[in-house]
Amino acid sequence: MKLICIGRNYVDHINELSNERPDEPVVFIKPDSAILPKEQDFYIPEFSHDVHYEVEVLVKIKKVGKHISKEFAHKYYDEVGLGIDFTARDLQSKLKSKGLPWEKAKGFDGAAVVGKWLPKDKFKDMDNLKFSLSKNNEIVQDGNTSLMLWNIDEIIAHVSTYFMLKKGDIIFTGTPAGVGKVSPNDYLVGRLEGEQMFDINVK
Repeated sequence: MKLICIGRNYVDHINELSNERPDEPVVFIKPDSAILPKEQDFYIPEFSHDVHYEVEVLVKIKKVGKHISKEFAHKYYDEVGLGIDFTARDLQSKLKSKGLPWEKAKGFDGAAVVGKWLPKDKFKDMDNLKFSLSKNNEIVQDGNTSLMLWNIDEIIAHVSTYFMLKKGDIIFTGTPAGVGKVSPNDYLVGRLEGEQMFDINVK
């Protein structure tokens, strides 16, 4: 399985990082080794002094697909989740400034939190899902999938043009504004439509 991530999918997040608004989804990959094991704390890697949290709605692909049309994309997943795309922002900025790939800043061990999964049928509208991230009991990110530049079905259609999607692949659909630095002893909680999806201790 692979982790397919979408960057710059919320306008407010694009603006807070002073990035250029893209004409199509920004896609990058995390290795499966980036997944933080269940019940394990997140340890800030020694090579970074500025690791940021980025909460994102996730979807899990349930069957093989290639060149999927937007109209049929909803048939390729039936589970929805919430996770964190941890980013070593200082390392990412350094690599981007040199025009280099920045997988090291996004794909390091533990950089992908995958919370519990819920059936898609539990929700009335995938294009209107509320989600949030709290740090030390204070909400720091408060998002809604209605604010995406590209919705879930459009993302699946776009990604499947370039990569064959396989059962078990996970798509990170982008983060809203409010990203910020984590520090030792921080406690992170993610919620989707009010339901707790994960909690993480930072070390």
